Amino acid sequence: MRYAIPMSRGSIATHFGHCEQFAFFDVDEEKKEITGKEFAPSPGHEPGLLPQWLAEQGASVIIAGGMGSRAQDLFKQNRIQVIIGASGSNLEQVIMSHLNDTLVSGENICDH
Repeated sequence: MRYAIPMSRGSIATHFGHCEQFAFFDVDEEKKEITGKEFAPSPGHEPGLLPQWLAEQGASVIIAGGMGSRAQDLFKQNRIQVIIGASGSNLEQVIMSHLNDTLVSGENICDH
């Protein structure tokens, strides 16, 4: 599985579409191990671009602070799981918390 986390200023971005970069983590969910990590600059924000781009990057799970409903729908169409309301700067810990069913996520932080 490949996880993607939008980042701004070293933490999970509160607004998915306006993030600075994405952190990608390759994860063996059975072993609950992170097997790879890389970063890529965001290709920008325009309607429909990020869901398609992240699908092309192989993302299967997105962990974000906030995301608009249209983007969430586009991810569902691409069979990509969306987890919103997450926060923090220790991204490895966020992923491990998700794998162990202990990730604390809240309401959608995005304002639309």
